[in-house]
Amino acid sequence: MDESGRLHSADDQALRLLNLDISYTSEFHDLFGDSEKLGHIAPSTATRITSLVRGFDEHLVFDRLDGRKILVHAIRDRAAQVTLELTDVTCVIEMTLSEHRDTLTGLPNRTALSRALDKISRQPLLEQNAALFYLDLDRFKAINDTLGHPIGDELLKLVTRRVQGLLSSDALFVRLGGDEFAILKRDCAREAAEKLSATVIEKLSRAYLVRGHSLNVGASIGIAMIDICQQVTADELVQHADLALFKAKNEGRGIFRFYNDAMEAEARARRSLEIDLRRALALQEFSLVYQPQFEIDGAKLVGFEALLRWNNDVRGPVSPAEFIPIAEEMALIIPLGDWVLRTACTTAAAWPGSLSISVNLSPVQFRHPNLLGSIVSALANANLSPSRLELEITEGALLEDTDTVLEKLRKIKSLGIKVSMDDFGTGYSSLSYLQKFPFDKIKIDQSFVRSINTNSDSAAIVRAVTALGQSLGMVTIAEGVETPEQLEHIARDGCQQVQGYLTGRPLTEGAAKSLACSSADQG
Repeated sequence: MDESGRLHSADDQALRLLNLDISYTSEFHDLFGDSEKLGHIAPSTATRITSLVRGFDEHLVFDRLDGRKILVHAIRDRAAQVTLELTDVTCVIEMTLSEHRDTLTGLPNRTALSRALDKISRQPLLEQNAALFYLDLDRFKAINDTLGHPIGDELLKLVTRRVQGLLSSDALFVRLGGDEFAILKRDCAREAAEKLSATVIEKLSRAYLVRGHSLNVGASIGIAMIDICQQVTADELVQHADLALFKAKNEGRGIFRFYNDAMEAEARARRSLEIDLRRALALQEFSLVYQPQFEIDGAKLVGFEALLRWNNDVRGPVSPAEFIPIAEEMALIIPLGDWVLRTACTTAAAWPGSLSISVNLSPVQFRHPNLLGSIVSALANANLSPSRLELEITEGALLEDTDTVLEKLRKIKSLGIKVSMDDFGTGYSSLSYLQKFPFDKIKIDQSFVRSINTNSDSAAIVRAVTALGQSLGMVTIAEGVETPEQLEHIARDGCQQVQGYLTGRPLTEGAAKSLACSSADQG
């Protein structure tokens, strides 16, 4: 081009990088401006190129909107003509940045954070407090798995931009990997850390629009404060922030938590429990008890629910509410759940008549690809009729990938096995699942039964669920019935079956068999 900016020539490769077909009488600014308007190159590129041509710089890098990066080098000759060389340098830049930068978001990576933390930990005293934030997206995995990684990648870029818009220039914002990020902020007191965390969580919880999909994620944050007189290593700071993040996620997600020393003790206790859980499975420390289920009309025994128990030599009895969530996170629930299924079916095979055995399925078990094989194997080994097995599914097992879930439920029912929805009413989309799949039984959660005589809302829920079950042809069973007044109330509302301490506490295998036999004799 000449000094006035008129374009004399352009080769095909340069035009391809701009996605244009032009005449050689065009102005170079219009050339790049047209490429901007057509969505091929990043906004403001034409203005930057103008500055380059006018001699303010010799080279610059601009972004194509397909992710490629183009190096522009200006060469000036004695005739006041300027030649622009365009080179695709995407791979070179990615390789250069890969050691300290995340190639997807362009953020510094874990290595950059480690160096910054090392620098802080080597300072005898900080001039001001600092804070390390660990951030994890809630519900991101479900989006990534169901809609695909390209959608997930675009979402991560949008998340990055939102957080960057909230941070001052002195903050180091890092992508650790996956959907995990970190923020290192100097001159940050506890109050400022609270305010920033609340703002980040609120901002990230707003809806995103990605390729026609309206997406919603949340964020949980763990914070490690770095005091001016505190001497900690970089590894300790990372561990503290990670423990605080775990606490935030464990207490409901969508919140932030500061690290404290008690978290370290909790982490040690958890690791000890994990070790004991693995040992318990190997040493067969688990057992089953069986809680009877009765028809309200006539108090006829209809079956038992198998309940898992763990009695450790040192710990004593350990509550299922304590060890089952950890077993799920460790994936120990898969072999443990198989054992429960086999043992329960074998026990039920010794009962007379058509008494059913009800077994709870963890969401982790339900998503396992070999679930159907495990069920068929347990029935075959016990020689138990499929019609006598009832599988209880919580809403947590149904939340992801609805089509796959429904197909798996249909396959289970096609075997002749009954399927019930456990803890009905405690989730937020139970009604939609009742519409999509014909459950055999609805189990009314004990939290409603417990307050049925003192809380009008609980009474209304129980009444509505029993009416819903009747209209859909599904059996309703109330669990956790402990008083005659509760029994009278659910019977009056039309509930068909009952389970609880009032009608029968959990029994050993031998006691359950005795009750089953005596019930058959009375029948």
